[in-house]
Amino acid sequence: MALIAIIDDDPDILDASSLVLNSRGFKVITALNPDDGYKIVKENKPDLIILDVMMNEPDDGFYLAQKFRKEKILTPIIMYTSVSKSFGMDFGVNELVPVNEFVEKPISPDQLIEKVEALLSSKEGMS
Repeated sequence: MALIAIIDDDPDILDASSLVLNSRGFKVITALNPDDGYKIVKENKPDLIILDVMMNEPDDGFYLAQKFRKEKILTPIIMYTSVSKSFGMDFGVNELVPVNEFVEKPISPDQLIEKVEALLSSKEGMS
């Protein structure tokens, strides 16, 4: 059973995402801020990280993703964003944004499961 860490300052997003993932047999750990998120990732070594772009600061998610990569934490990351819709921005994956996938909030349960399973299966293929 894969362990998934969700880091988002919105309790409703944490609850909804956890409910969907738990219903499919995934184990979920959560954090409401970047500091706690960093701790749960370091302590629990999840198989996948779901990370919000904007938390306390507008760039907390980017900063945390960069911090993980600098520390050689190569766990796949799905980044939740509502920024691109709100501001008309289209983020691409690059060294400044070292994540595997961007998804627009709100995400449907089916789309969430599809993204999670795709990243977990590609991770298994790499090991």
